[in-house]
Amino acid sequence: MAVIETYPPQQQHRQYSINPVKFTLWLFLVTITMMFAGFSSALIVQWPDAIANGTWAHFHIPVNFTISSAIIILSSISMQWAYFAAKKNELTQNKIALSITLILGISFIISQLMGYKAMVAENVHLTGLVKEGSRMVSPISGSFFYLISGIHALHVIGGVIFLAFTLISSLRFRVHSKNMLRINLCTTYWHFIGALWIYLFVILNIYS
Repeated sequence: MAVIETYPPQQQHRQYSINPVKFTLWLFLVTITMMFAGFSSALIVQWPDAIANGTWAHFHIPVNFTISSAIIILSSISMQWAYFAAKKNELTQNKIALSITLILGISFIISQLMGYKAMVAENVHLTGLVKEGSRMVSPISGSFFYLISGIHALHVIGGVIFLAFTLISSLRFRVHSKNMLRINLCTTYWHFIGALWIYLFVILNIYS
């Protein structure tokens, strides 16, 4: 008689299981990537025609956006510090690193708002007419910049809220080596929006 080996259900599926929350996050990140890829493609495709038609007004990107780029890089470093600290059960360092990341995240948003204020002062608006030579045109350069950077800023605000809840969990000693899910998700999302901004900043500088 043949012997059929059986295994407990958890052993049969253990190596194939994936946390549903992580899977949902990655699906969300893929969606964001596709959205900004669409924005980038539209910018690149529209740029030559807009130049030819005189509907592209070149403008200088305020230094605030360069500062915010440095801020987001520093925040990514502190976020990784927080993750490693939690993994090693260095809970005090974890709280400090998360606090620094939260402050930097808020600073990024403030820097972006100051950048928009500087753009308005230079007469670069989301919509409206400007004088280009002897005619009035509606440039799309400012529209692209506000749209792309603004939607990214909204995702950063979402990340800051996520960071705040993660910090609260850390203060309640719910973030440690045996409970890494929240900080794992937060770290993944924060690194993603940081890398995304650097990419967008380079594209926006090239086509400004």
